[in-house]
Amino acid sequence: MHMRTANPDGAGIPRPLIRRNDFGCLAPPALGRWTPRRTVSVVIPAYRCEETLPLTLASLAGQSYPGHLMEVVVVDDSEDASLRLPDLVPENTRIVRPRPGGWGIANAFHTGVTAAEGEVVHRIDSDLVLVREHVEAQMRWHHLADYLVLLGHLRFNEWDPERLSASAVYDAVVAGAVDTLFDGEGTPQWTEAVWDGTEDLRRAGPDVFRLNVGATASLPRELYLRAGGMDTALSRGSDTEIGYRLAQAGAVFVADRESHCRHLGSSTVMRRQDEVQRYTRPFMAERIPHRQYRSPKGPGRQYLVPRVEAVITADGHTLEDVRATVNALLASWMSDLSVTLVGPWGRLTDERRSPLDDPLLDLRLIRETFRGESRVRFVEEAAETAFPSPFRFECPAGWAPEPETLGWLVAFIDEQVLGLVSLVLDERKELVVARLERTAVLSRARSLAEPDESLDEIVHRISGVVWEDGRRWGILPAGTAGAAAGIGPAVQTEQWRRRAEKWERRARMWKQRALGRRMGQLDGIPVRRLRRAVGKGLRLVGVARVPGVARVPGAARVPGAARAIGAAEQPRAAAGRRQRSGR
Repeated sequence: MHMRTANPDGAGIPRPLIRRNDFGCLAPPALGRWTPRRTVSVVIPAYRCEETLPLTLASLAGQSYPGHLMEVVVVDDSEDASLRLPDLVPENTRIVRPRPGGWGIANAFHTGVTAAEGEVVHRIDSDLVLVREHVEAQMRWHHLADYLVLLGHLRFNEWDPERLSASAVYDAVVAGAVDTLFDGEGTPQWTEAVWDGTEDLRRAGPDVFRLNVGATASLPRELYLRAGGMDTALSRGSDTEIGYRLAQAGAVFVADRESHCRHLGSSTVMRRQDEVQRYTRPFMAERIPHRQYRSPKGPGRQYLVPRVEAVITADGHTLEDVRATVNALLASWMSDLSVTLVGPWGRLTDERRSPLDDPLLDLRLIRETFRGESRVRFVEEAAETAFPSPFRFECPAGWAPEPETLGWLVAFIDEQVLGLVSLVLDERKELVVARLERTAVLSRARSLAEPDESLDEIVHRISGVVWEDGRRWGILPAGTAGAAAGIGPAVQTEQWRRRAEKWERRARMWKQRALGRRMGQLDGIPVRRLRRAVGKGLRLVGVARVPGVARVPGAARVPGAARAIGAAEQPRAAAGRRQRSGR
């Protein structure tokens, strides 16, 4: 059987600009009071589920979403292809076998997606009982935007196979009485606490992908394929890993509590949590640059997916300039990075030539200089984004970041949840700029921008863009006298200024939580940390004597973080006052 294609290729689906993960600009219609148009393929990986699969299919047979717009693809992952469909199934239901040589839930789901005909793919585990509006609740969102990942609401319930039949499940689903099949509301999934604290993910941060933990989730098929599909080499953790890549592809994650279901029994994670985490951590650490899997204070090493991709254009630059920039990056305290050198490397042939008069001499020497460096790769043209790495740092050849610069910049863009930090290096003859880009934001901006729109403007609207003085962050011309030492105090001053800002924000938060009580009644440890941070920042501002940073008279006597910040931001004004007063 085949579905009727009501809306081929998602034509006519709106493409609103959603800022960060705040999907509050979308207004989903009430259940049962709208007209569905998009087709959906429900994909069920099936392995050793003879008791539960008939119940799942029975609950799908009673769904409110139109049957002519829905198909169910059951992927038989058994060793002997013994799975057979029960009598009570949705109208368009079929069984497919996994790709030859593959096994596991990731491989089964990917097989189902490739066989699916729907515009949207909806993964359902084979041990769920869905409420009548489960599929409809998620699909209504997919009519509002084409880059959403919908997450369903789940509760774990004990059940008795002898007392729960497929016909009973179907009747309860159609009657809207699924709760009567189980004792109590069930055990919530750990993700529900995150939903509660983030307005159902509207206020979730860039690590929202961690909430994509399988069981029930849907997304546009095109988005799934654009993100690369499931990593079929993973036998566990594949849902989190594809969630990470979907985030880097620009997806917005939406939690819908009306897309409710009951899980039959507990999960493997609930029963063997420590063993599951021990198994999955090495696989996740290689593929997901996140603090949950990689310690920022761990040994300097490289991973399959680096946290930062640094891009330098080699074409048209000297060996000395490119080497200085690459060496500075490789010496960074942030070792979790790769370096991409862009140039016409294909023009470097082995034909006879004059070695010293070779017109491609610098290009040839650059390639040879870094031939054996595993973190450096050579490409003819840089990709549009750093996908799947979460950040890209573009630096012009001939400029050398200090060892701490890259780590501080990544911490800054993460803390501020920005999409782009542009760093002005020189503007005397022409504007010379370095950039730190967040891949997830750039990917979304590229998919939403019209041909005549500024990409950076879209980035600013969906996440935020700031301009900074690159020298204050420790990016100087290669070979500058005293570059390695002279800029240090200025960079450290900037760091402590930003830390003072952070502690001031936290102080305001603590004060609000105290409901009018004095700051002295708050926890002493955070207050002491605030005082130390502000004090050190003030001392640095007072002693820094480098170009562009003047001494601030009386800075050490300024009370409070707010005035400390003002002193750090106004050195030139202070110097002007000294001149006018004759001091």
